[in-house]
Amino acid sequence: MSSRTVRYELIHQDQHSSARRGRLYTPHGVVELPTFMPVGTNASVKAMLPDEVLSTGAEVILGNTFHLMTRPGHELINNLGGLHSFVGWHRTILTDSGGFQVLSLKDRLTINEQGVRIQSPYDGQYYNLSPEISVQVQEALGADIAMAFDECPPHDSTKAYVEASMARTTRWLDRCIAERKYPERTSLFGIVQGGTFEDLREEHAQTLISRNLDGYAVGGVAIGESKPDMLRVAEFTARQLPTDRPRYLMGVGHPEDLVMAVASGIDMFDCVVPTRNARNGRLFTRHGHLVLKNACHKMEAGPIDSECGCPTCQNYSLAYLRHLWATNEILVHRLTTMHNLWFFGSLMRRIRSAIVEDRMNELVEEICAVWGSG
Repeated sequence: MSSRTVRYELIHQDQHSSARRGRLYTPHGVVELPTFMPVGTNASVKAMLPDEVLSTGAEVILGNTFHLMTRPGHELINNLGGLHSFVGWHRTILTDSGGFQVLSLKDRLTINEQGVRIQSPYDGQYYNLSPEISVQVQEALGADIAMAFDECPPHDSTKAYVEASMARTTRWLDRCIAERKYPERTSLFGIVQGGTFEDLREEHAQTLISRNLDGYAVGGVAIGESKPDMLRVAEFTARQLPTDRPRYLMGVGHPEDLVMAVASGIDMFDCVVPTRNARNGRLFTRHGHLVLKNACHKMEAGPIDSECGCPTCQNYSLAYLRHLWATNEILVHRLTTMHNLWFFGSLMRRIRSAIVEDRMNELVEEICAVWGSG
């Protein structure tokens, strides 16, 4: 067994693409790869119980460093036994470093070499977040996989700004590495930045590889750039990364993007797409999107998708779900979220099977025929 906190195992390489079937071993279990990881920003996958999330096929959930350090506080979570115990999720947990808030809350922060000073959108208080604090919080939470603190520059930044930002992200990474106190229980993934510039992506990937990290993520995509640019950057960057470490594409979650990125060699994904769409009444099916509020579903006795095995489709009609939506009943969010997460779990199972059977390109064509390729 490797001395690493997490260990990647390659099971099968698709013969016609860069897709790979693997496993990730973590302190809280085995993760079948490729995998989709539901987002639980505030220590909860919205509307779902942990065992319900697990039943969809999810084996990793996400938490967010900035949000959890502000509410309820990482010290409190640590004193209560860590995030796994606090949440009631006893499988793998990955925590975002808080770096994405450097982009999403850019109007509420100042940034310098030391880190960032962020105004909370909840109570207006100011918080300091630095590489050292990010690592301290993630280790206090007890995450299996911690992300290095980085700057995610806006998609329309100049090359000069992206290059300077990338260099700062590298300096921050080295401070993250130096700050680690519990590497035996919390691994560290580095985040490759570089915008849409391939030369910068290659340079940064090589820099991160020299740090011999537990895994590598492609960051700074799906933030406003075109879909062709996003997929190009993901494919190019994946080719630069080691074959014996997991590769994680951050914030990407539409079905066509998932299959195309897997075919490019990506192993791990996270996104709010399935849960947020569910709460907005937008459901995923094998035929494409279904909009729950549409009047055509008012008398529909069948399920969302007749071939779906999720509890929602097995037990409830579209007519009932639309009734819950129209009357603003809380239950509808649980049922639609269950369905969408089940859809994504099923898609990942199909992807893993397709890789082993050397037909990943066929699956890409099938999914893109329904969802489009952007």
